[in-house]
Order: sequence, then structure tokens, then C-alpha cells
Amino acid sequence: MSSYHVHVVDADRASRDGLARYFEAHGLTVTTMESAADLLRRMHRQRPDVVVMDAALPGQSGLQACRQLRGEGDRVPLILLTERNEEIDRVLALEMGADDVLGKPCPMRELLARVQALLRRANVAPGQPMLAMAPVDIGALRFDIASRSLLRDGCIHVLSTVEYAVLAELVANPGVAVSRERLLAASHGRSDGLLPRAIDVAVMRLRKRVEPDPTHPRFLQTIRGHGYMFVPALAAAERQRPQRYISRCSPAFSPPSTT
Repeated sequence: MSSYHVHVVDADRASRDGLARYFEAHGLTVTTMESAADLLRRMHRQRPDVVVMDAALPGQSGLQACRQLRGEGDRVPLILLTERNEEIDRVLALEMGADDVLGKPCPMRELLARVQALLRRANVAPGQPMLAMAPVDIGALRFDIASRSLLRDGCIHVLSTVEYAVLAELVANPGVAVSRERLLAASHGRSDGLLPRAIDVAVMRLRKRVEPDPTHPRFLQTIRGHGYMFVPALAAAERQRPQRYISRCSPAFSPPSTT
């Protein structure tokens, strides 16, 4: 991770310095800035791999800067942080061209996971093969990312563009809850309407193809009020394994951590 460079843009010094320290502790190189104008001025002199930016910067806002970058054809991976964490605000940020949106304040571990996910899929356009990813086993099936297809016993089923993009985004982030907005951004062009129902339909179709019982999904699980999660086969088996009961009076009992 040390080869990756992140630009953190936030007018609040404590906030940006805190993010910088956390990212640097996890191996990233960080440059902090306090304004969108500073970011735009330095973008081409010191090219970042990812930008993490406050949506509500004074002067030129983070939303406006994001729209300007996309209007100029710049596809730098970009995460916007917004204190107004309503659905309309998240959708607006995605429409302006953000790759991901998080409410502010957000858990730093989650933000780091989102940054790492963006780095993994950097330079991969929505709906295009993620050639760097190896095939992924989903139960009795194998998802071949390069050929956009599901394989079973020598039979090949080529996925539609939307189905492929949704499944690729989920398997690229195993065990991570991926929002419907993020799946929309990955699977639909900017000219398409942002229709959350389209993601639900795509996941329903995918479940019919990959789940042993689509009514009780093991691999493509719903995260209520948020989106979906890919649970790999081993993790799914672990979740279904009966848990051994340990009495609170037993010496083996350990209370859950509160940290």
C-alpha cells in the first residue's frame, strides 16, 4: 500500500490531520489540503491514486470540484464525505461523479476499506472486465471476471452488462456491505436514471443463477436499508455452522468486547 498516494481535502485541520495519520499508519502516502482550489491546482503536478474530499468545502465545494474534474474527463478515484447524509445528498454526489459517498463523521476503518476497494479496481471502467481479478468460486459455479461469465460443469453462461458489473463489484469486496448507490454507479452509465429497483432486479436474477435456494441466499445477502454483500463459500459455511453453547458460568465463557 505504501506506493499509493491519497489526497485528503478538508477545511477542518483536525479532521484532515486525523485522517492523514490513520492512512499513513496503514501504509498510504498522504497529502493534505484545505480547499478544492488547492486540489485542482496541484492535481497534475502531484497525481494522487485516490482523493478523499469533504463535499461542503468553503468557496468551491467538493461537489463542484468533483463535477469539474469529471467534466474535464479526469477519472481519478474519488470519495466524497458529507455531513448531510440523506439519500438525496448521496445520490447527488454520485451524479456529480463521485465513486463513493460516506456520511460524516464515518468510521475510519470503513473509509480505509472503501479507499482500498477503489485502489483495487482503479482504471477499470463500469461494465468492463476486471482482468486483474482471478476467477471466483461461488458454490458450484465459477465467476470468470475476464470473460464476464458463470461456469458450471463445462457450461458457460454470459452475464448481461448490469448483472456482470453488480456481481463484479460485490465479489471484489467480499464481506463488505455495498450500497445500492455504489452498485448503481458501477453498473449504469451517467446518462441512465438512478433507479435503485434496477439493482434489486439484477441481484434477484443473479441469485437465480448462483444460489442453491434463491429464497434463502447464502452468497448474495441483503443488508437491510443499505444494499448487498458477497459472502464467500467458506464464510457462508461458517455462518451456517451450529454454534456451541457456552454457559456464562463456564470458565470458557468470555464476555463480548466493548471496544
